[in-house]
Amino acid sequence: MKIICIGRNYAAHAEELHHATGLAREGAEPIWFLKPDTALLRNNDPFYIPSFTEEVHYECELVVRICRVGRAISERFAHRYYEEVGLGIDFTARDLQRQAIAEGLPWERAKAFDHSAAVAPAFVPLAELGGDVQRLRFALEVNGQTRQRGDTAQMLFTVDRLIAAVSRYTTLRMGDLLFTGTPAGVGPVQPGDTLRATLEGRELLRFDIQ
Repeated sequence: MKIICIGRNYAAHAEELHHATGLAREGAEPIWFLKPDTALLRNNDPFYIPSFTEEVHYECELVVRICRVGRAISERFAHRYYEEVGLGIDFTARDLQRQAIAEGLPWERAKAFDHSAAVAPAFVPLAELGGDVQRLRFALEVNGQTRQRGDTAQMLFTVDRLIAAVSRYTTLRMGDLLFTGTPAGVGPVQPGDTLRATLEGRELLRFDIQ
């Protein structure tokens, strides 16, 4: 099982981190990276801030679960490869990421550490949410205050385009998780914080930071 994460898929988020977005123009490719299965944080278990970083940020994202095997998938057929969606938090050691970017190095130390990918205990059939993956709204609260609001209609690369792009290079398998990018509003977590995430008003995530 792979955890595939998309970077800079919402223009406002890229701008808040001072990254040029460019446009999702014809022929453009999304930024993506992998997390290992040891990055999974399940069942609303608490997230423990690791000792090697002084600045961990939350990034709430729509997560698409792949339901069949596919390679070099055409964008027009990509909708056949998912039936359920959920929410996840891509925890990022922002201080390590800044260092890696400045030195032109990969992001793995900042992104792929243990328990850095919190995933909702339950996924929701897309049909129950209206059937259109590009018309979904989600939100993240920290200690009861809304910090992020996402609307998948604002993605630079649609889910189907992401699946087509990623499957050009690596085979997608049943159970693979596609984190589709985070909207603006990311920020640090501290011990004692409580994170709560909702998708179309449904609470899918609620867990503590320790």
